[in-house]
Amino acid sequence: MIALLVPLISYFIVKGKSEHTILMPRHYLPDSVITGTEKGKRITDTIWHKAGDISLINQTGTTITWDSLKGKIIIADFFFTRCPTICPGMTMNMKRLASSIHNGKRVGDKTNKLVHFLSFSIDPERDSVERLKYWADRFQIDPEQWWLLTGDKKSIYDFALNEVKLGLIDGEGVDSNFIHSDKFVLIDSNRHVRGYYSGLDSASLSKLSNDLVMLTMEKDPNRKSFFAGKLQIMAVSFLLAILGVFLLLFFLRKNKKNAESGIG
Repeated sequence: MIALLVPLISYFIVKGKSEHTILMPRHYLPDSVITGTEKGKRITDTIWHKAGDISLINQTGTTITWDSLKGKIIIADFFFTRCPTICPGMTMNMKRLASSIHNGKRVGDKTNKLVHFLSFSIDPERDSVERLKYWADRFQIDPEQWWLLTGDKKSIYDFALNEVKLGLIDGEGVDSNFIHSDKFVLIDSNRHVRGYYSGLDSASLSKLSNDLVMLTMEKDPNRKSFFAGKLQIMAVSFLLAILGVFLLLFFLRKNKKNAESGIG
């Protein structure tokens, strides 16, 4: 009984502490807050804004939507290929970040399967597929891991301003007619914004790297484990089963002694 109880108690202690000590990247952009009662307790649940769908073309000429990115964590930025100031530096920093992330599950395969990078052109009228291909070749961008996107300008600007809210982050001075932001945006696999970082600041990029690692370990609330909510019941059932075996052995031993006493 002691051998069983010690690991069970240890598990619940570690589980309780880990839930409070691991700090996941915060959520941004709440849509609404729902209040209710569960098991006699008043609870609140925040509904976070889910980025709307997109339909754009990448540097290989392929049309992509969020369905193309299902299950992926996204790091996005906004640039244009004729930018003489911040864009080359941002692309280089994103390149370094992309190169630092690799898939270690299969030998020889360094393509990360969980994180994807998106760079939206804010000058799509001049940034054609060919122009994006030129930029991708210049910085040796892997199309399996990183897409440069062009397409309808209204759709791109709507995504930047209304879906990931760059205007709120960059302040009131943002030009809605030409968005020139240095921000990298972290978006989880449920299309919720989880962070904004300066693509030109080393400390901010370091925080992005740390937040990305934490996010890859986060459990998807929409995907419940088979054991979710069952561990306590299983532990009690296991204890009862052990107790039942103990009682059975006790009575068998008692009956054996009574039988031996009768024979004697």
